[in-house]
Amino acid sequence: MERHPFGWTGVQVPLIGQGSWRLDDEDRPGAIASLRRGIELGMTHIDTAESYGNGEVEKIVGEATAGRREQVFLVSKVSPGHATRHGTVKACEQTLTRLRTGYLDCYLLHWPGRHPLADTIAAFEQLVSDGKIRSWGISNFNEDDVEEAVHIAGPNRIACNQVLYHLGERSIEHYILPTCVRHEIAVVAYSPFGQGRFRSHLVLEEIARGKGATPRQVALRFLVRHPSVVTIPKAATQAHVEDNAGAGDLQLTEDEIRRIDEAFPAKEPRRGHLPVL
Repeated sequence: MERHPFGWTGVQVPLIGQGSWRLDDEDRPGAIASLRRGIELGMTHIDTAESYGNGEVEKIVGEATAGRREQVFLVSKVSPGHATRHGTVKACEQTLTRLRTGYLDCYLLHWPGRHPLADTIAAFEQLVSDGKIRSWGISNFNEDDVEEAVHIAGPNRIACNQVLYHLGERSIEHYILPTCVRHEIAVVAYSPFGQGRFRSHLVLEEIARGKGATPRQVALRFLVRHPSVVTIPKAATQAHVEDNAGAGDLQLTEDEIRRIDEAFPAKEPRRGHLPVL
């Protein structure tokens, strides 16, 4: 599985990781088996959040990674309502308990909220000092939000910004992605198939046939063509996990990238626009 740098941290993470939103809606043993199969295939970046199933998804991830913790780059998120200085620390400790681990590789603010960002960042830095997290980041931040966070935290503190990105929603390429690149912040693409609304296209099918791949694999590989981008598709079955993993070593030519770019143009948004589900 090919890897990209996780922002300024120097850590290399797989191009294709594993998301877990709504994993609690799936068959629990099947969800656990799928996560474990993903780890076996090199999809060791696993993302979750305290808000997913009110903590139930973190428990599923914790069970799936038990005995495999050192193989995994584990990420979770604090909800904005909990993101005071004290609340962030408390939420992290509860997350660690549900995940059955002593530390997170990265801890994110799920989206901008009403509590002062400076307090949340101070809590993140405390958690780093205490050894409970190795890095921290943000999620659903537009380019202005990113600039504010960098102004508060300073350079080389924010590891990633997790945002919506799929072939039908490429607006981050205009403002958010360049801002993150400038500050050495990794971009983590969530819902890379548009939350189950993925539709194939003649171009994807033609490219896939020529490579012995699937259209979904071609779509995923296109999204991570930029060295600052990785993605975290959710998969509830082992077959789906294996299909996602197949994109990790797929290579696209410049002409194939051009054809996909033309078939799924990146519409320019107004500044400050943030695509969300």
